[in-house]
Amino acid sequence: MKITDMIAKELLDMLEQDGGQIQIKRNELASQLGCVPSQINYVITSRFTQEQGYRVESRRGGGGYIRIIKLHYGGHETLFHLINTIGESIDLASCRSILQNLHYDKILSTQQCRLMMAVLADQNFKGLPETAKGRLRANLFRSMLAAAAQNDG
Repeated sequence: MKITDMIAKELLDMLEQDGGQIQIKRNELASQLGCVPSQINYVITSRFTQEQGYRVESRRGGGGYIRIIKLHYGGHETLFHLINTIGESIDLASCRSILQNLHYDKILSTQQCRLMMAVLADQNFKGLPETAKGRLRANLFRSMLAAAAQNDG
């Protein structure tokens, strides 16, 4: 298991045990897991984003901490929040991460996620410049999330 996966798993386990909110000291966690603090930062900034359903707060200094909060929305709220936060462009990895979170939270079914991933796959954008791929993918993703939100209610 890669160190980043190990860090993410530890943080997810802690979140589950502590009701969806944890406060950690980066240096202490790094020492406990046998890694460097920058690896903790990398995992938090890449895997605990608002798009993935988390809010991260931090305070620097000797008594500093990092607080991770799992956001809990209803299905509609989550989908509309995502529609409003997806930027002008999005890559496939970000789409996959968002869909995994929506599936994990039981907001979208396995079939809905698979259909969306099929539409958003790189092979559907062959021949387009990279910037156009990201913009088109973002538009399609927002449209599919809006359709799912309408279907949900």
